[in-house]
Amino acid sequence: MSTPPLAATHRPRARPLTLLLALLLGTGSLASHAGAAGLAPATRLPVSPATSAMTASAGAPASEVATDTYPAELPPAAQAILAVRQSPQVVGAQMQIDAEIERRNSLEAGPYEWTVRLGRQQRRIDSSETPSTTQRFREWNAALERPVRMPGKATLDTNIGDQGVAQARAAHADALHETARTLLGAWFVWLRESETARQWQQQTDSLLAQQQATARRVQLGDGARLELLQAEAAAAQARAALEQARRRTAVAAAELRARFPAIVLPTSAPIPGLPQPPSGSAGQWREHLLEHNHELRLARAETQQARLAARRSDAERVPDPTIGVHVGGERSGEERLTGFTLSIPLPGGARSANARRDTALVGVAAQREAAVTAKVAAEIASALAGADTAYAAWQSAENAARGLEDAARLTARARSLGEASLNDVLLAQRLANDARLAANSARLDAQEARCRLLLDTHQLWAYGDEGDEEDECEAAADAQNARAMR
Repeated sequence: MSTPPLAATHRPRARPLTLLLALLLGTGSLASHAGAAGLAPATRLPVSPATSAMTASAGAPASEVATDTYPAELPPAAQAILAVRQSPQVVGAQMQIDAEIERRNSLEAGPYEWTVRLGRQQRRIDSSETPSTTQRFREWNAALERPVRMPGKATLDTNIGDQGVAQARAAHADALHETARTLLGAWFVWLRESETARQWQQQTDSLLAQQQATARRVQLGDGARLELLQAEAAAAQARAALEQARRRTAVAAAELRARFPAIVLPTSAPIPGLPQPPSGSAGQWREHLLEHNHELRLARAETQQARLAARRSDAERVPDPTIGVHVGGERSGEERLTGFTLSIPLPGGARSANARRDTALVGVAAQREAAVTAKVAAEIASALAGADTAYAAWQSAENAARGLEDAARLTARARSLGEASLNDVLLAQRLANDARLAANSARLDAQEARCRLLLDTHQLWAYGDEGDEEDECEAAADAQNARAMR
């Protein structure tokens, strides 16, 4: 049953309170009260799970998963990419690639070098028949020798070098991605605090206007001193909350500038747009997230490196021989010597122990990869569920905020008609402000969840060489297979 229009000042004052309680208990009565007051009811956003939108486009190709428009609330893409590339973690990872390239060159060259041996001696022969006769001869010798790495070991060393470079590239890509995640998170922290400060500024302005109106009513004798005190206290509380929000915004901005100097913050934070549900099916997103997950790729590269190291240790059970040639002259050149040398170390228990150790380390790396796989699968499930529920949560929070804002306007109108007290107005404004703060936070949560999905699938910031480590891993694997076949 609809409430009579708020037109007569002689009506009971309990009706605005009834209106506010009806709003809090259910949204159905809000429409009837709004219609009775001559106001249009609040527009409701359709609440539907994001999964429905994802399922609707399940047949879309992979290239259509991401939106073609760059999110307006994010920093310029060029600035973001530059900031990520300049971070110490990424620069260090790039240096690690250079180090692994030189390590590969060292492994291909081998640990052995040529050794030159030169000797000179003097031979003295005392004749037993003629003690006074002594023969002296100058003699010399020279040798050139070098340990020889067995062919199988040389191939394994080359594979280990290639895999090391591929692993370093995977680590570099992972550093790029993790740094981009950090930047995205820090940016949304600043956006949240800025949006909170903006909302508290609006609330403060509204309460200051309410305070001034109440002061005029008191001066005209139409208001109580108690109401003025209530209005002043509410305005003071809003100003305090505004200063706290500004402080948190300044802290977030300072941290963002310190960690990413290339990011130029605008004078005022951009106003976030409306969130969009993730397009495409959950299976498509899961496939893309697994395909572009650098942490999992790095764990696989480490396991492959451990396998190669174990094979190399097993090959080391057979020692490498040392070959050489030598020449010499004896008896002052009367005799000329030319020879060939071959030396083979006798293997001991250390070689077998090293092989068993590296074999055990393969199991360690495999278990670490399994743990990373489970962790990544859980993170992907959490990210997809988070993006789904974040969008639905924003819709519900936005509906609640709009309803409470309508209630606050109705209560303010009721007060102008003498059917609501100032306390009723302040309560309605406080509830509407809290709901708007929650809706703004939910909106940014939904946008961050979607941007995180786009970032994790390389559809947000393109670094240009994100696929290099994948190509390097594939090239290393192909080279290893070709050498194994030979």
